[in-house]
Amino acid sequence: MLKAAKLDYDLQQFIDADYSVHSGSCISHQVHELKDIHEQFGGFPDSYDMGNTLIRQLWWTREQLDFEELGAQLGIEVVTVSSILQPPGNIIPVHRDTFFQIKRAFPDDTRQKVRANMYLEDWHVGEYIQYQKDKEWHNSTHWKAGEGWIWDSSHLHLSANAGMIDKYTLQVSGFYNR
Repeated sequence: MLKAAKLDYDLQQFIDADYSVHSGSCISHQVHELKDIHEQFGGFPDSYDMGNTLIRQLWWTREQLDFEELGAQLGIEVVTVSSILQPPGNIIPVHRDTFFQIKRAFPDDTRQKVRANMYLEDWHVGEYIQYQKDKEWHNSTHWKAGEGWIWDSSHLHLSANAGMIDKYTLQVSGFYNR
């Protein structure tokens, strides 16, 4: 399931947030949990490390955001919301979303789990997301703030910031209800 999405919401609050409180990398779990993906591309390179896979991620609560409004606009019963600051020169290697938080909170729920990956600013040169649809790869560039994609766990994707300024995205995850 892959669908273009649009969000009309106060996006500036995510950009203005204090991202200094978290620093991390998704590769710590990718190396172990997604071996089936990396093997088809030649294995997980040793050159990926904290120096080039850094993200700063914030998790938002229902007290901070209107989950109902986000969900109504995106067609998602929202379970989690996070925002990511991706500094210049960093990537998130090819992966699929595994919806760990949702599976932990709702282990027996079989509804379709999805993530809306929304752009918080207009596109800047060097920023991109690649995603796979029907075994073909596509590039997402030249976006406008509030645009993005909704996908399930069947779509491989990656993110890179080869630009000169921070790249901001919002991840709204939950159950698809359209």
